[in-house]
Amino acid sequence: MEYNDKNATEEIAKIVETENLNEEAEFETEDKPRGFAKIGHAVRRLGTRNIAVICSVVLIGAAVVLNFTLFGDKKPVVGEGDALSSNVNDGDKSYVDADKSDAYFATAELSRKQARDQAIAVLQTVVDSSTAEAIAKEQASDDISRIASEIQTEANIETLIKSKGFEKCVAVISDGTASVIVESDGLLPNELSQIKEIVWEQAGIDPVNIKIIEKKSV
Repeated sequence: MEYNDKNATEEIAKIVETENLNEEAEFETEDKPRGFAKIGHAVRRLGTRNIAVICSVVLIGAAVVLNFTLFGDKKPVVGEGDALSSNVNDGDKSYVDADKSDAYFATAELSRKQARDQAIAVLQTVVDSSTAEAIAKEQASDDISRIASEIQTEANIETLIKSKGFEKCVAVISDGTASVIVESDGLLPNELSQIKEIVWEQAGIDPVNIKIIEKKSV
């Protein structure tokens, strides 16, 4: 029998069906799980209909979280900039602004990691399930491998972009698209071309599917 994505998704729905009754009593008496362990318990306790939905959209959901968190606010994170300028001298203000810029990119990297970790946690639950069919485990395993590959590709892209003189950069690859945040006061046409060329060479993503966002330096 030949399986397609729909077959695999439907098969995933069967993974926890026989586990639900056994897990229910245990879950009620044990300590509540924390962190990503909570995801695994939630997946095992869901019914067939809900698990199919979750496993079908988990990667899309992670991409939505990434895009909303990283790119929802394209303006520099200034906070109380006006009030700040009246209370500190130029040297102190530059230090505070630089610290905010560092925090912006650090937060972007953390948000990217958390979204990926949550997606992998759900997929790993499928891989580790004792009731999962081979096709379901294979699909989940392939998705985990793809995420790992995307993480490495993002790191390569960031390293190469920084080598072009951009001090700060965060790249996100998802579903055949790429979004890149760079710290810049104004990208020149040749710089835009350089970034798109790097993404194309590393990820094979067409320029039309590459989104470049400027985070103004402070």
